[in-house]
Amino acid sequence: MAENVQIAGSGEDGRVRNPLGVIGLTLITLGIYGIVWYYKVNKELAAIGRAKGTEEAGTSPVTSVLAVTLGALVIVPAVVSMFRTWKRLNVAEGLVGREPDMSAPVGFVLMFLLGPVGTYFFQRNLNRVLQAQAA
Repeated sequence: MAENVQIAGSGEDGRVRNPLGVIGLTLITLGIYGIVWYYKVNKELAAIGRAKGTEEAGTSPVTSVLAVTLGALVIVPAVVSMFRTWKRLNVAEGLVGREPDMSAPVGFVLMFLLGPVGTYFFQRNLNRVLQAQAA
């Protein structure tokens, strides 16, 4: 199902997750797993950034989660957080020597308008980043 991968240069692990599993668990738990997943992927991106000596890949996964949960009441913080999370993924792709598979604006639109589709592509691309940096 999920495979732990050591994030090179840090003492933290990332998880290579089945993108369909992420979508399924989010639906089954009525969104609760989606919030946990959002925290974890932002934490993994921040760890990759720290390992490479940059804060461009994020610093505070808690802030990202607060923006998409409580901030969703105002809408703007959630939108900004989702877009920035995609930008962090693009930064992480560059840090491990991969060309981004999907630009942040396209990924954001997919995640915002077609949640499960955007989630699938995000997790798929994050899996590729985790595997590339572990190699």
